[in-house]
Amino acid sequence: MEQAELARWLRDYVEAWRSYDVDQIEALFTEDARYRYHPYDGWLEGRDEIVKSWLSEQDDPESWDAAYEPLAIDGEVAIATGTSRYTHPDGSIRIIYENCFVIRFAADGRCAEFTEWFMARPG
Repeated sequence: MEQAELARWLRDYVEAWRSYDVDQIEALFTEDARYRYHPYDGWLEGRDEIVKSWLSEQDDPESWDAAYEPLAIDGEVAIATGTSRYTHPDGSIRIIYENCFVIRFAADGRCAEFTEWFMARPG
């Protein structure tokens, strides 16, 4: 995994989250990918379960914005950080999350394992 590949994957991740398009979500992950929203959660096992989870609780695409950037890459393992901002209908900030993703990639550039850490920014 190279930095440019990771940056592209992160952009695709945000776009898939915004669209909730099944094909876009599936393109991110291997068939046997594992995903968890917190490091203490059990794994979602397999791409179908990941897609099902994403579709079960959708954020209004107008209610948030997000940007993530590569932080470190070591072979197939990458770390990305970034911010997710949720807003009220009037555009004012509702909450900001600081995020850290630990991602293991397959040789084809799709995610094989994803763990997310996120915390609300104080204030």
